[in-house]
Amino acid sequence: MNTNPTIDGQRLLQRIAEFAAIGATPAGGVNRQALSLEDRMARRRLAELAVARGFCVYQDAIANLFIRRDGRAPSLSPVLIGSHLDSQPTGGRFDGALGTLSAFEVLESLEDAGAVTERPVEVACWTNEEGSRFFPGCMGSMAFVGAGDISGWQETDGADGTKLADELQATLTALPEVEMRPVGHSVAAFIELHIEQGPVLERANVPIGIVTAVQGTKWLQVSLTGEAAHAGTTPPAYRRDPLAAAVEAIASLQQAVMPADPSARLTVGRMIVEPGSINVVPERVTLTLDLRHPEKEVLAAIEARAGTECRAAARRHRVEVSIEKRFDMAPGKFDASVVEAIANACGRLDIPTMKMVSGAFHDALFLSRVAPAAMIFVPCRDGISHNEAEFVSPQNIEIGARVLYETVRELAG
Repeated sequence: MNTNPTIDGQRLLQRIAEFAAIGATPAGGVNRQALSLEDRMARRRLAELAVARGFCVYQDAIANLFIRRDGRAPSLSPVLIGSHLDSQPTGGRFDGALGTLSAFEVLESLEDAGAVTERPVEVACWTNEEGSRFFPGCMGSMAFVGAGDISGWQETDGADGTKLADELQATLTALPEVEMRPVGHSVAAFIELHIEQGPVLERANVPIGIVTAVQGTKWLQVSLTGEAAHAGTTPPAYRRDPLAAAVEAIASLQQAVMPADPSARLTVGRMIVEPGSINVVPERVTLTLDLRHPEKEVLAAIEARAGTECRAAARRHRVEVSIEKRFDMAPGKFDASVVEAIANACGRLDIPTMKMVSGAFHDALFLSRVAPAAMIFVPCRDGISHNEAEFVSPQNIEIGARVLYETVRELAG
């Protein structure tokens, strides 16, 4: 590989360690959920670093934070780079933060070199990508592209009982010196660097994944209602057991969906059984279905199959069923010119690559609706993410940032 330095790798590694200490958990991970005190501390630190370098800092009404380095033609739309700083409750130190801090390192490296770009370059730190505290995830990027209504989210309850409106206001006022600007602006291109969150790159021993698309996602909430009864005295013929129906439907879907299509994903991530007593046939079961596929038509067919299986199982067990769609995100394909720019950067640096489809959705998917966009993936150890054990090697951190820097140089002129 070409080791010609373009970024300060040691500085980036130190920054990642510094931000990992904000919301650090005893197991080595991070608890820095969206709009929390820890999230505000991280945003403040990033803003302080930016001001110290003389960059312009501003935020919008959904608390997206932007750092701008002007180009030769300030009126041109900027090249936007970045990710997020919020985490899962027991998240890792690299998910999101790696992309945001690598983007800031690109800005600093351009400044160190005295580089003059034609276009401005901006770092974006998107609000509430994870969605662990407030639903939905990718809230900041959705608002930025007009795919979400901030006013409609104001009364959203957090997982900890807080109100989004209160925590959002507290986050905005925590940076009183930062200029407020309207939500959304013209963007020339958007590139997001992120950990893969899967094992493919590591197992292939490839340091860079060039992401060409993101698979679509549908979240369904299935509620099955039967009749509570005594576990010891109620024979099978007299039971209206929603848990039996749920288990039957899940087993059928698990056998039918993923084995038939390697690109399909079906996950039951949550199940609530009520009343939850050891000696009572349940009265109600609520479960979630996470459905994913890169092709819109196939994803729709999986959704239809899920509905069919749940209703059939409900009939067999004489229980009522309702299915509510909680989230519906169409698959997205990234812009060929930005994908090519990333590939060109890797070619100049003699870095091996692999083109791939992202199984997880990211802020870049929403930005692709209003601007040419693509993503850069770096490997994470054993594919582990959303976990305190999440780890990216220093070498791969530096390689990812170097590729981002080279890509920005091309796109920003």
